[in-house]
Amino acid sequence: MAHEKILGPQAKDEEEDHSLRPSRMSEMVGQREVYERIQIAVEAAQKRDEPLGHILFDGPPGLGKTTFAVCIPHELNVPLDITSGASLKAPKDLLPFLTNLQQGQILFIDEIHRLPAAVEEYLYTAMEDFRADFVLGEGINARTINMTLKPFTLIGATTRAGMLSSPLRDRFQIREHLDFYSVEELTEIIRRNAKKLAIEIDDESCREIAERSRSTPRIANNRLRCVRDYAVSRADGVISLKVARDALVTWDIDTLGLDKQDRRYLETLLRVFAGGPAGIEALSHTMNVPTDTLVDEVEPFLLRTELVIRTPRGRMATNLAAEHVGIPLENEAESDSQGKFFKPPGETEK
Repeated sequence: MAHEKILGPQAKDEEEDHSLRPSRMSEMVGQREVYERIQIAVEAAQKRDEPLGHILFDGPPGLGKTTFAVCIPHELNVPLDITSGASLKAPKDLLPFLTNLQQGQILFIDEIHRLPAAVEEYLYTAMEDFRADFVLGEGINARTINMTLKPFTLIGATTRAGMLSSPLRDRFQIREHLDFYSVEELTEIIRRNAKKLAIEIDDESCREIAERSRSTPRIANNRLRCVRDYAVSRADGVISLKVARDALVTWDIDTLGLDKQDRRYLETLLRVFAGGPAGIEALSHTMNVPTDTLVDEVEPFLLRTELVIRTPRGRMATNLAAEHVGIPLENEAESDSQGKFFKPPGETEK
């Protein structure tokens, strides 16, 4: 049976859903096209009795990159080692992982875009030739040792695919982008996880939570826990539609699933920058929030729901954003221009 050996620091948010994370790909909900392609690759590798090709998953946080990385070794019945790009500061940090790999084992590097250039280059020969070169000694006494590695599979995950160098990206045989989930898929995830957590909840409440979860399973799980806590505290542990709505209001989650930080982003863009355009650095400094947080956690859903658009001149709020937070766009010309492309639901061109 596959075992999971976790080495190196893990991102906190990846561990929060560990108890609810599927252990088999057949248990996963959503990402069906990705699932089918990965399943084909897994079955082919098993029939050929060869290691699975290297895989790169990219997409916003919380969509299942780590879940795929954890499930795949179980399908192949091979061990899994986990580390992160930020923890591999030099080639010597990577060497213990490579030299201890077993035949067909999987090495998962989360946030692989954060690998330093020296470590990234060290991976090239390991991925292509299953070889690691390291230097013993210093100066004129230094000599290079070539070590043959057992064939393995590298799985990388990133929220910033554009930051990966072409040489590294091209060494992955399989590259998959994970997209946001539908309300129906999130509703099913919440229903299943409510059973795991022994939560009494009806279908209407599951859907209500799903609709306010930003199309992201991790957020859906976190909000399910928040609603559960509210129900235990205020409603004898039973989640009805009213209890779910009251709980989400208490946690300041609006009908679109935006939280306080999301709305603050829109309010800053509309009030301080008159709807934009505004650069991400300017928004970051004004809000006193790290740029990476805005780019990785806040903006993807705002862009997908057409509350914000990204232009060569910067970020711009749309009419939908202005209506949602109740702040009119000050720049009428920009407002009219956006209106040509962003119509309220149900409105058609005249």
